Amino acid sequence: MYRDLCFSSISLTGFCNFNPMTESRFHFSEEAPLRWGVIGCGSVAEKKSVPAYKSTTGFRVDMVMRRDAQKAEDYAKRHHIPKWTTNADEIINNPNIDAVYVATPPDTHKFYALKVAAAGKVCCVEKPMAPTYEDSLVIYEAFQAKNIPLFIAYYRRSLPRFLKIKHWLDNGLIGEVRHIHWQKTKAPNEIDLSKKYNWRTDATIARGGYFDDLASHGLDLFVFLLGNIKNANGLGTNQLDLYSAFDAVAANWIHENGITGTGSWNFGTYHRTDKVEIFGSMGSIRFAVLDEAPIELENASGLQVLEIPHPAHIQEFHVENIKNYLLQESKHPSTGKTSLHTSWVMEKILERS
Repeated sequence: MYRDLCFSSISLTGFCNFNPMTESRFHFSEEAPLRWGVIGCGSVAEKKSVPAYKSTTGFRVDMVMRRDAQKAEDYAKRHHIPKWTTNADEIINNPNIDAVYVATPPDTHKFYALKVAAAGKVCCVEKPMAPTYEDSLVIYEAFQAKNIPLFIAYYRRSLPRFLKIKHWLDNGLIGEVRHIHWQKTKAPNEIDLSKKYNWRTDATIARGGYFDDLASHGLDLFVFLLGNIKNANGLGTNQLDLYSAFDAVAANWIHENGITGTGSWNFGTYHRTDKVEIFGSMGSIRFAVLDEAPIELENASGLQVLEIPHPAHIQEFHVENIKNYLLQESKHPSTGKTSLHTSWVMEKILERS
């Protein structure tokens, strides 16, 4: 069962305990930046994340790690990062590294995150937090026990497009929210059809397959928009037999405030779809979680359609919010605590499959 993890003691880790009147224990600036090390520099680190850390005033990326020495060196050279290594411990235990971003596949998140916690350093872990709720809880408790900030890269909580949707909801523009539905489908890609190895569809790493990788983004976003989920159910199956993980998942859930939700994720269809609709007593909101698409508000005033582009480096606002949180200037919407709840929801959906 999911635990209430809003502790009464003051903690920089807990989103619920942020106190803007408390002086930050972190002191960094453009002249004396917070020095980041990166563990894992694959596709996510190319454009989405690491360039955002490099461009954030007061942050600097000083070292990267990848097990393949040639690829690690190449990445460091292309991104103008002074040091590289094939040994994560050389980052984690380096006295000249203040914070660590873990951007490896999910099955190694716990291994590296616990080492970062033991070293007493600020950490951001890629999503999902871990393959299971149990492992996510271990990570969370390790950072909570040492009062160390932990962030998870559910960056959609920080994107202007979704903040606009939250503004619509919070201001009652569709009345009382009744239900949310998400349909996500796509055809198998070339790697799927060739049956070549892909960690995203390896059941030992991601039992839900692309559901783990993609649906986690949306479910976490729905919690951000509509509040915590109190119960969830679902089923997963493999229809195409192209890989060991599930390729089809269906789910239903209910938020603590009574809003119901349903979702369907199928990765063997002809059409590609990414459609979310939130139904209210006085209107509806439509948007996509993963695709670039307009957001739509329809109510008695008519139909409003907005194009709100994402930044070039999609984690830009997420990383900026990490900086602001560490300086005690604002809350961060995606912490270890919030992400632990998402891990619980994901596990509830798949636990009977």
